[in-house]
Amino acid sequence: MRITLLAATCLAALTSPVHAQQVETRVIGAATLENVPPIPADLVRDLARYRESRSAGFADWMPDGSMLVLTRFGATPQLHRVNGPGMARKQITFAAEPIGGARSIPGSDRLLFSRDTGGDEWVQIYAMGPDLKPVQLTETGTQNGSIVIAPDGKLIYWAQATKGSGDRKIWRADPADPASRQMIYQGTGVTTPADLSADGKTLLITRSISAVEDHLFLLDIASGTATEIAKGPKASLSGATFVRGDTAVMVVSNRGSDVDRLVEIDIATGALTPVSPPSPWGVEEFDLSEDGRILAYATNEDGYSRVTVQDFVTRRALPQPMLPNGVVGRLKLSPDGRKLAIGLASAAEPGDIWSWDVTGGTLDRWTESEAGPLDRAMLPEPRLVRFTSFDKLSVPAFVYRSKLVPAGAKTPVVILIHGGPEGQSRPGWSTTPSAFADLLGATVIVPNVRGSTGYGTRYLNLDNAEKREDSVRDIGALIDWIKTQPDLDGAKIAVYGGSYGGYMSLAVMTKYSDKLAGGVDLFGIGDWTTFLQNTEAYRRDSRRAEYGDERTPMMQKVFARISPRANVAGITKPMLIEQGANDPRVPRSESEQMVQAIRARGVPVSYILFADEGHGWRKKPNQDLASQAEIAFLRRLFADTGK
Repeated sequence: MRITLLAATCLAALTSPVHAQQVETRVIGAATLENVPPIPADLVRDLARYRESRSAGFADWMPDGSMLVLTRFGATPQLHRVNGPGMARKQITFAAEPIGGARSIPGSDRLLFSRDTGGDEWVQIYAMGPDLKPVQLTETGTQNGSIVIAPDGKLIYWAQATKGSGDRKIWRADPADPASRQMIYQGTGVTTPADLSADGKTLLITRSISAVEDHLFLLDIASGTATEIAKGPKASLSGATFVRGDTAVMVVSNRGSDVDRLVEIDIATGALTPVSPPSPWGVEEFDLSEDGRILAYATNEDGYSRVTVQDFVTRRALPQPMLPNGVVGRLKLSPDGRKLAIGLASAAEPGDIWSWDVTGGTLDRWTESEAGPLDRAMLPEPRLVRFTSFDKLSVPAFVYRSKLVPAGAKTPVVILIHGGPEGQSRPGWSTTPSAFADLLGATVIVPNVRGSTGYGTRYLNLDNAEKREDSVRDIGALIDWIKTQPDLDGAKIAVYGGSYGGYMSLAVMTKYSDKLAGGVDLFGIGDWTTFLQNTEAYRRDSRRAEYGDERTPMMQKVFARISPRANVAGITKPMLIEQGANDPRVPRSESEQMVQAIRARGVPVSYILFADEGHGWRKKPNQDLASQAEIAFLRRLFADTGK
């Protein structure tokens, strides 16, 4: 660890009715810490047991029936190969940067994987064989993803974004020959390949406008002509796959429904046929075997996943997997269609991988990840509650309460808000609520405010554009609810969030500081106009579709009214702000303008900048330091409140 003390500086350039704060800076590893007090040794020791868990994430099946698995045995997740249930994970990538994902190449012992540098999201694709020597297939300085592989493994297709452009190009290459790389289509907007026809002549591509609007096209590869299919009312169309001999497309869609369903769309007529049965809950993931016979899909039922397996051709009943309550990360049928890989995590179990024999009905566990030196029986169990917001909307939330706290005892509260906003907090594996609950003696409440996914399209759209502050008011209603609960200390409430949740944390602090002890903002949006101007071009239009277009007079007025930077005078309690220097989504300027504005008003603010991270912390040393600083900050908040 390297610690450097720099001379205190004064933000004299900022005008304020109070004296600006002096700034004490020190460096720990890749992190620069401003006004972050030394972290007590006992906290570092006590927190360590929550920071040693590992998870296994399914990447793909190999042709020989082994699995590609992502897991971390050092500082970053790397790619491993597992030959059978319960067998050792053999590491096959050794990069300093985390591996983002991997795919096997059919008919070979080769594979593809992707990674960026320092969280910058300029993702490159690499091919690798048994010699474990990666070969870069893509152009440095571009972002690459959405890989489609030809059935014989001789060609791959992918989408490429370039700096300064919101459009995508589609490229093709022989994975054994980087020099064969060729651009075959210039798309408009977020255009990505989804599937390849059996004859290799037609590429199914998706153009994504927003979380609730996609368009499907057939690209004639030889001519470069794209023809839109599946036209109809605005709808989401995700995971598109050719079925019925390439005469139809299977897709997850909300067309004709408030929730996402698995549907089949006839290419010639556009007729839509539901595949999944009617349900109040949406489909979140599916896979179809290569022969088109076995279908597996997962539904999201109030945050928990339920997996269904069926014979898609004969409709013959098949055995159904009985899985622990948890959250599915990935479903993937083996090349022969006999086994279904299931990535699953729960509040008590780190992410692991299972396989289900779709006809024999047996469940095998391939990995058994470590929870670290934790007593799993003592981990807080999420309890689902609902509270009523300002407009009578029922808002769900998961509540984590330490088993070390006596029943009925009043505890401080940490409100933990997810990012997105098209996201959902779910009861999967995360030691953050557990560490907060146990080490702070706090109750952690994790709400899914309006705008969250998982509760239908209407709920998802309730915070769009000019309705943005209604989600902030949901947190205001939650604060009021907390104050009515006999076992919660309404005088000791803190708010915590990352990305869009970071914006929520800032916005809640501007509106409700008088009801809060303080807040934590991880790479949140401080000003909607500067955010939309400075977020990378490859995602700007999709963000405008969700948040509103800062170039229009109406939204200019809305953003001037609701941006945390414009309402910084409302922040009167201490804050901790964290940021990745390489973040392309929420640039560091968003955090730094908030740090300066809060300090200029004399309100205490601590700031941590990670030089080797982007949108979130992917390296364990940084994750550990962030957790230490957060708990130390919250502990001081709760200790100081009420003095």
